[in-house]
Amino acid sequence: MKNSTGNENLNIPLLHGEEPDIDEIKNFGQFCKEAKVENKKLWSLAAPAIFTAVAQYSLGGLTQVFVGQLTTLELDAVSTENMVIAGLAFGIMLGMGSALETLCGQAFGAGKLHMLGVYMQRSWVILNAMCLCLLPMYVWAEPILKFFGQDDEIAALAGRFSLYMIPQLFAYGFNFPIQKFLQSQSKIMTMAWISAVAVVFHAILCWLLIVKLHMGLPGAAIALNVSWWLVVLGQFAYIYLGYCPGAWTGFSMSAFRELGAFARLSIASAIMMCLEMWCYMLLVVLAGQLENPTLAVGAVSICINLNGWELMIFLGFNAAISVRISNELGAGRPRAAKFSILVVVISALIIGIFFFAFVLGLRNVYALPFTTSPEVASAVSHLAVIFAFTLLLNSVQPVLTGVAIGAGWQWLVAYVNLGCYYIFGLPLGFLLGKYFDLGVKGIWTGMVSGVGLQTIILLIITLKTNWSKEASSSRIKQWGGSVDAPEDFAKTNGKSSNNEV
Repeated sequence: MKNSTGNENLNIPLLHGEEPDIDEIKNFGQFCKEAKVENKKLWSLAAPAIFTAVAQYSLGGLTQVFVGQLTTLELDAVSTENMVIAGLAFGIMLGMGSALETLCGQAFGAGKLHMLGVYMQRSWVILNAMCLCLLPMYVWAEPILKFFGQDDEIAALAGRFSLYMIPQLFAYGFNFPIQKFLQSQSKIMTMAWISAVAVVFHAILCWLLIVKLHMGLPGAAIALNVSWWLVVLGQFAYIYLGYCPGAWTGFSMSAFRELGAFARLSIASAIMMCLEMWCYMLLVVLAGQLENPTLAVGAVSICINLNGWELMIFLGFNAAISVRISNELGAGRPRAAKFSILVVVISALIIGIFFFAFVLGLRNVYALPFTTSPEVASAVSHLAVIFAFTLLLNSVQPVLTGVAIGAGWQWLVAYVNLGCYYIFGLPLGFLLGKYFDLGVKGIWTGMVSGVGLQTIILLIITLKTNWSKEASSSRIKQWGGSVDAPEDFAKTNGKSSNNEV
C-alpha cells in the first residue's frame, strides 16, 4: 500500500492475504534491495520508539542525577527503590502490557481494527487489578528490603521513598496498555512527542523542587509522579480526541468479557519480562550483602542505570520488530516476518559494538555525572570490561525477545529466562562474588553469563521456527476472545466506519 507520495504507509493495516509475501531471497543484490526497504520500515518505527523509551527512562534517570548531588545514602535509597520496588512493578506492568503487542499487532495486521480499543481496556482492567495486588510491596518496602539483606539505613530511606511513589504504580497500569495500543498502529511519533515534553518538564521540575526549593526526596517523588501522569494523560487525550479512528470507538462493556484467556497471556508476558528484569534488581540486593555495601550498591546502581539507558535503545528495536512480526504474521506474510528479524538483528549488533567500544574508551569518566564520590567512581571504572560485554549482549537479546512477543511465544521464553537467569546466571554470580571474593565483578559476571546463554537459546529457537506455520495460526482467537461488534460498537459504527480502512 502506498500513500500519495509513493511511500509505504505503515498506518494502514494489511488485510490477511491482501498483499503478497516478499520474494524468496536468491542473491546478494536482492538481499540489499529488500534490506533497504525493510530498514526504512524498521527505522520509521524504531527511531521514535527508541526516543520514547529513552525519554521515559530518563524520568527515573534524571531523578537519580539530581538526587546524586545530595548524599550517597540518598542516591542509594532512590536507586534501590527505583531498581527494586519500582523496578519490580515496572517489569510486571510492562510484561503484562506487552500481551497487547501480540494481540493488537496481529489484529491490526489482519485489518480487525475494532478489536484494538477493547483489548486496551481489558488490559487496563487486568493491570490495575495487579496494581492493587502490588500495593503492599510499596507499603512494606523497608522490611522487605531488610529481609533480603539490604543495609538497614538504605532500606529505611528507600522504604520511605517507596510510599511517596505509589501514584507512579497506577500510572504504569494505564501507560503500558496505551503505549502498546498506539505502537501496534505505528503511531509511535505521537508517543515520542509526548515523552519529549514530559522529560523537559521533569528536568525543570526536579531542578525547582530538589535544587532550588531543597525539598529532597519528597521533591524528587513529586516530580517523578507528576511527570509519569503527564505522559499517561497526554497519550490518552490523543486517543480520546479521535486520532485513532476505527481502533478507538469509546468505552465498552466488552472490556469486562472473556478476561480469562487474555489474563493468561498477560501473566505469561509478565513472567517472561519480569524474570529478565528482576535479575538486575537482584544484583542490587546481592551487592548490599558484600563488604562495604554502600560502595557496592552505588557502583552497581550506576552501571545498571547506564545499562538501562542503552537497553532503552534496544527496547525501541524490540518494539519495532514486535510490530513488524505481529503485523506480518497477522497479514499472512511469513517470509517478510523472517526477513525483518535478520535485518533488525544486524542493525542492533552494529550499534551494540559501538557501545562496547564507547564504554571501554571512557571507562574512567562515565560514572562522574552520577556521583561525587571518588570511591564509587573508581569502583564503576573497574567494572568497565564486563559492563561493555553486557551492553554488547543487550543489543541482540531484546530484539529476540521482541520477536517472541510478536509471535506469541511468551510462555516458552519465560521458561528459557527462568533457566538462564535463576538456575544458571545468578547462582553463579553469587558464588563468584561471595565465596570467590570477586565482589561486584563476580556477581555481574554470573549475570552476563545468563544473558549470553539466553541469547544463544533464543537465536536457535528463532532459526528453527517454521514461520509459515506461525503465520497460519490464530493468536487472536486463542487469547483475545471474540469482539464481534457488540452493541456499543454497533452504536458507533456509523461514526467510525468512514474512517476505517
